[in-house]
Amino acid sequence: MPVPRPLQPRYWGYHLLAVVLVATAIGLGLWQYDAWQTRRSAEATDLTQRDPIPLADAIGPDDPFPGNLVGQPVTVTGTWVPQGTVYVSGREHEGRDGFWMVTPLQVDGGDSALEIVLGWTASLQDAPAAPDGAGEVVAWLQPPEGTGEADPDPADDVLPQLRIADAIQHVDQDLYGAYAVQLGEYAGLVQADLEQLPDAGRFTALRNLLYALEWWVFGGFAVFIWWRWVRDEVLVRDEAVVGD
Repeated sequence: MPVPRPLQPRYWGYHLLAVVLVATAIGLGLWQYDAWQTRRSAEATDLTQRDPIPLADAIGPDDPFPGNLVGQPVTVTGTWVPQGTVYVSGREHEGRDGFWMVTPLQVDGGDSALEIVLGWTASLQDAPAAPDGAGEVVAWLQPPEGTGEADPDPADDVLPQLRIADAIQHVDQDLYGAYAVQLGEYAGLVQADLEQLPDAGRFTALRNLLYALEWWVFGGFAVFIWWRWVRDEVLVRDEAVVGD
């Protein structure tokens, strides 16, 4: 009994390529789906009451933000960078609009700095002088914000969101891929809290889900192309037999 045309050895490479493409697409899709679930779980878990851990145990200067440590208290020691102080607009406290005061802290043992939210102020005129010299803080770790809102005036010290790509324009140091909200008051500022975070940033994880769906669609397309090829090969053989 003759071997069906698509199963002949000279076609095995095509079948193997199809299997590799589909398996890769499924694997990458599962990876992105897992990232989406991890982020959702992190947002649903309140880590703010846990014991503080050293910053180095949570994230390194060149590491991506650990999605399972949103809100984790960390201890940070280093040297303040007062000239890098910025103010993040659009933060509310008791129904009043105001600003976060943010000063980088160059972390001991390296050249990178972590943005520290010192507190809330109703106006820039009421903001105290930025800290200077050595510093040690306990703060809630947070991922960088990225709502897509553009900075209307990159030359001033006011930012519409705490985005690392904007904040790094105000310092000479590299910045961690995170920021932290200090626990406790600083120089008369109102304690900042996580309720002042913009809601739009919570849609960041949706991108991972869309990437997962995109990979699975690609895998389905690869299966369709393979099926069409096999069908055409069978039809060609059948037509050749009929022609004979």
